[in-house]
Amino acid sequence: MPKPRKELVSLEATPYYHCVSRCVRRAFLCGFDQEGRSFEHRRGWIESLLLEQAQVFAVDIAAYAVMSNHFHVVLHVAQGQAASWPVREVIERWHRLYKGNAFTQRYLLGEALSSVEEQLVEKYANEWRERLTSISWFMRRLNEKIARMANEEDECTGHFWEGRFKSQALLDEKALAACMAYVDLNPVRAGMAKTPETSDYTSIKKRSRKAQQASSPNHPFQQVPELFNFAGNPRENMPEGIPMKLTDYIDLVDWTGRQIREDKPGYIDQSLPPALLRLGIDSQHWLVMTQQFESQFKGLVGSAQKLKAKLSCFFQDSKQHRTAGIGTCQKLLT
Repeated sequence: MPKPRKELVSLEATPYYHCVSRCVRRAFLCGFDQEGRSFEHRRGWIESLLLEQAQVFAVDIAAYAVMSNHFHVVLHVAQGQAASWPVREVIERWHRLYKGNAFTQRYLLGEALSSVEEQLVEKYANEWRERLTSISWFMRRLNEKIARMANEEDECTGHFWEGRFKSQALLDEKALAACMAYVDLNPVRAGMAKTPETSDYTSIKKRSRKAQQASSPNHPFQQVPELFNFAGNPRENMPEGIPMKLTDYIDLVDWTGRQIREDKPGYIDQSLPPALLRLGIDSQHWLVMTQQFESQFKGLVGSAQKLKAKLSCFFQDSKQHRTAGIGTCQKLLT
């Protein structure tokens, strides 16, 4: 039985989550039907809608990869950003996704409202503010939109996703880095691309191309605006962003991709990238994680110490709940 989402998502514990949705029908995102029609363009639908929704929700895209019959995304929830939005901005954002209701529509038009109606508008805004920080609402809206578009194109009805999406909470910097690299390297592992920077429908391709064009690629203003910024290595008074230099991450993903290519079995380049040395992760453990992240880890991913410290955020009675996967976390991330 799937776990309740509240046991998989706790913004008190971490703002970072790895989400995966898989298709029911293989022809949904790729391949050809009996009439020879290509469905490859549907991967573009996913990519475009992911980036579009991130501009509306208080949810940032740290990494993504749209594959042949599933997609991965690493999300960062910006609770503080949503809390700072005034009522009008919350309603305007929600109306970019849904119609809202008569009260909120009148509010945006500047029509006079009674005190009771104003209270209702504020109530709706508070509810929508919470939804705009919800991973469940983010994924739900995305998957429903794609399913409707595909149904319309196929002139049929039916399910397109294998139940609900899968999620993993990323509790520390090591887990985040390994998961992002795992996501960005999906096409390389699958043999769909030879290098990360040539992998279609991935965040690493966008980041690499932008970095090549930038005079200062690590500067936030010169990074891909639709994606969550890299803020540099951890330090005091650090701005919000992924705790690593963008150039170090690109080098790390490139190095990892070269190690896992099929034409180099068992070979490990001994000149380790700076990011891997700073993270303090064994190179063999890193390669295991970046090839088998989903199968190695359960719903909570981080060092054993971090896992134990954050367990109470996910379960009311953490003492009675078995810490699934703590052995693997102890081995690979400690």
